[in-house]
Amino acid sequence: MGEQWTWVILNARSTSAMPQIQRTSFARLTQKDLSASMARHEMLYSGRMGGARAVFAFCDLSGLELAGRNLCDADFTGAVLEEANLAGARLDSTSFFGADLRRANLCGASIRRADLRGACLRGANLIGADLYEADLREGTIAEKDKFGNLRVLQHDVGPSEIASAMLNSANLERAKMGGAVAIRADFTDAMMKGCRLVRANLRQASFAGANLENADLSSCDLSGADLSGAVLIGARLSMAVLQGADMTGVLTEEAIGRLPADLETPIEELLQLHGLWVESDGREGRPTDLSKMDLRKVGSLAHRMLTALIAPGANLYGVDLEGASLQGGNLQDADLRSAKLSGADLRGTNLSGAKLNHTDLRDAKLGPLVISDSRLLPARLDQAVARYADFRGADLRRANLSAADLSYANLIDADLRGSNSAEADLTGAKLDRPNAASVA
Repeated sequence: MGEQWTWVILNARSTSAMPQIQRTSFARLTQKDLSASMARHEMLYSGRMGGARAVFAFCDLSGLELAGRNLCDADFTGAVLEEANLAGARLDSTSFFGADLRRANLCGASIRRADLRGACLRGANLIGADLYEADLREGTIAEKDKFGNLRVLQHDVGPSEIASAMLNSANLERAKMGGAVAIRADFTDAMMKGCRLVRANLRQASFAGANLENADLSSCDLSGADLSGAVLIGARLSMAVLQGADMTGVLTEEAIGRLPADLETPIEELLQLHGLWVESDGREGRPTDLSKMDLRKVGSLAHRMLTALIAPGANLYGVDLEGASLQGGNLQDADLRSAKLSGADLRGTNLSGAKLNHTDLRDAKLGPLVISDSRLLPARLDQAVARYADFRGADLRRANLSAADLSYANLIDADLRGSNSAEADLTGAKLDRPNAASVA
């Protein structure tokens, strides 16, 4: 690069009195140079001879192509990646400290445990990106002059920020975002469990449907933010500014709808009567109606006999229904986010409009229910929201998936023969090629 730089990582608060300078001596790389460095890095990562770690610190890579490449543990400290294409790239544990990622395409990239302190992500596309335990806190790079004084290095964009970034459906579980500036950023349906957002500026940001369970939002500015339908169970909101925020349908520890305690008959007795009704073909017991009931505190319903259960609009967030018999049931508009339904029998079940984000449906039976020799009742998932749902090995034959949101869902080894996926959103979904061809 022609000159040596001594720099240290500082907290932005400790450098406020330092003179601000702009770094302009970036080494501009060509696509050919970049491709050669990435190839050597991939050789190193796979243990082949001739490999070398990719170091792009303070290089200008704006507009270049890095999509789909393996750049785990690479060094992009202070680099300019404005409008660069990193879609689908593997960037785990990579250093982007102080990097300029304005309007960069990081859609679907794996950025787990990456160092993004002080990086500018203004307008970046991070839709569906995996930022598990990534560090997006404040940070500053400073150089030491010949007199030993520190001077802050920054890009011409000013303070680091995530303003207007697209983080729809991104995984930010346990990410560190303390002090981040994310004005008008889009976190719609993002997974943000345990995310630390202390003092973050989140004005007018969208968290619609986001999962913020156990997140720390202390002292955050959420004025004008959209939190409609967000999960805030166990979230810390002390000293947070919520003026003008949309809290419609927010899911907290407080019950929404009826509670089992409100019933004249205890819930366990109702479920036993329902099981008896099923096993006796209606001669004994009676069917249970759990419509719009909050069932989060019921406990495990794994392997229960719940055939033909009536529970439209019920809240079953995180409930264990593994191996349960739910065939022919009505779960329309039910909240089943993060629920465990692996191995459950859901043949012919109505899940129309249900919330199934991050739901475990591995090996679930969602095929048609045989009513008679001439009649089959297909399972309904039309207009269901099943982002990041796990359908591996599930039987979805003839299922109605029309207008369903299956973004980033895992459908590997799922049987989709004869299913109707008209107008379904399969953005980023993992799908076997043979099955993909069989989807109607």
